[in-house]
Amino acid sequence: MNNAPFTVTVFGFNHALASAITGALDVFAFAGISWQRIHNLPTSQKFKVQLASAHGLPFHCSNQLTLTPNIAIEDVSHTDILLIPTIGGDIDTVLTENQSQLVHIKRLHKVGADIAANCTGTFLLAETGLLDEKVATTHWGYADKFTQRYSNVDLQPEKMVTEQDNIYCAGGGMAWIDLAILLIERYCGHQIASDTAKSHVLDFSRTNQTAYASSRQRRFHSDEDIMAVQSFIEEHLADTISVSALATTHNMTERTLTRRFKLACGTTPGQYLQSLRIEQARKLLETTAISLEKIINAVGYEDLSSFTRLFKKITGLSPSQYRAKFKRN
Repeated sequence: MNNAPFTVTVFGFNHALASAITGALDVFAFAGISWQRIHNLPTSQKFKVQLASAHGLPFHCSNQLTLTPNIAIEDVSHTDILLIPTIGGDIDTVLTENQSQLVHIKRLHKVGADIAANCTGTFLLAETGLLDEKVATTHWGYADKFTQRYSNVDLQPEKMVTEQDNIYCAGGGMAWIDLAILLIERYCGHQIASDTAKSHVLDFSRTNQTAYASSRQRRFHSDEDIMAVQSFIEEHLADTISVSALATTHNMTERTLTRRFKLACGTTPGQYLQSLRIEQARKLLETTAISLEKIINAVGYEDLSSFTRLFKKITGLSPSQYRAKFKRN
């Protein structure tokens, strides 16, 4: 394994999320150092970090912090990793303002750099075409917008991190942590990555972001009839609900209801009902101490084992693990 520090370059731009830049730079910079200092061991710097921008100019992050780069992106001839941070401002504006910079992302990929993007930064990566026909993830709240814009990308929004052909994507917000630890493991091995995570008090492996997601974003459409169906489902979560009964209640055929519901919400009525029931169960696990048996009855399920399997499939955690992680005191 290479003993010289690997180079990590973060590409900064106006309206980027500052924490996704400075936080990632810190985690990479302290790999091989923080754990060793804690335990009075010899330190060994694993990564050289640098911040780049268009023409090397200072840029303004979404929290009004101004960052000054080390280098112009056009002057970066080699980097092992190029990291694209979260877009903290208006996505469309940032994409428009950075069209001329896409060539440098593609150039560095062509000469062998691993390209990694966090959260909505994956939109900027997708603009290059490098994600076409590849697996990717993004913030769960922007998955629909991403899919509409980049239909050639195999988006898997439930994933916390994806990787294919030296291209990496991370999910929402602070998923840059998971991305950084994964890349540290790729370059330095499991032990360094594990030690780095422990020294920064970070979870080493979070594979799924659906535990943080909400079904409510599926309300953003203009079909008033389907909104009425959604309201009916939300008001009758504990009841037995069939698609045929839903259709009859709302004066549609089952086929028409399914077609219009999927067009408006991107999912079927049955899947929407399932996601709302899981979301309500999550809320009860977070805010109450009532038993799991009572929770599943409150959200329309009867069999504990089948509910537990479904809950874990959707959230990546068992109900007891979810409660332990998110219970509000």
